[in-house]
Amino acid sequence: MTTICDLPEDVLVELLSLLPARDLVRTCRVVCAQWRYVVDLTTLWKRKCQREGFYLQNLDRSVSDWKVFYMLSHLKRNLIKNPCAEEKFQHWKLDNNEGDKWKVENMPGPHGREIPDSKVQKYFVTSYGPCFKSQLISLQKEGYWNQLMDEKRPEIVVKDWYAARFDCGCRYELIVRLLSEDYIVLAEFRPEPVVIEQWNDAVWREISHTFQNYPPGVRYIWFQHGGQDTQFWAGWYGIRVTNSSITIGPLTML
Repeated sequence: MTTICDLPEDVLVELLSLLPARDLVRTCRVVCAQWRYVVDLTTLWKRKCQREGFYLQNLDRSVSDWKVFYMLSHLKRNLIKNPCAEEKFQHWKLDNNEGDKWKVENMPGPHGREIPDSKVQKYFVTSYGPCFKSQLISLQKEGYWNQLMDEKRPEIVVKDWYAARFDCGCRYELIVRLLSEDYIVLAEFRPEPVVIEQWNDAVWREISHTFQNYPPGVRYIWFQHGGQDTQFWAGWYGIRVTNSSITIGPLTML
């Protein structure tokens, strides 16, 4: 009697590539030696990448591990929750909330401009006292297991957008830290504060940073941004922030 184990390798690769990655690794791989061999094949994971749109031909020579590439591509998304103020301040911790406090406004706002991404409709705005807010991201809760982070150390890309009102000067600050299980800082991105003068162009600007070759042991990412106006005007004349993102993706040698 013919069984699934009698199928040619290429047919078995095609069939198994239809299954979720979790089932392949946790269930199929332990069925027998033949299935373990097939599940570990580069061709199987490259086929899954093709099926889900992660594969590009120019990646052939730059991807060292297609299984890890697939896992990271499948997981990749913005880990910052409520980045564009659509849920007011949900998911954010208000670390400093002084002056007239944080506020949410609609794009472009008074004496402001539209952000290049038309899908972004709202932003957070600071006041005349220090206003800072943060999120703490647990990588395990987001699906990034310890061995993956320690052995592969995928790229961690941080982006944030900020702008000022045309008629008021302000200050913008950003800190991003990669933390251990015990919240020890293993790597940090802390650019110099940006001070914007009064009568500025009110243009939205992006700041970005990519963490690479960081130490093993990263379990959390802490993101904090904010600032205030520099003229101490009552109301919401300080820095505006929105469209923040943290993504973890596969490292390629392109």
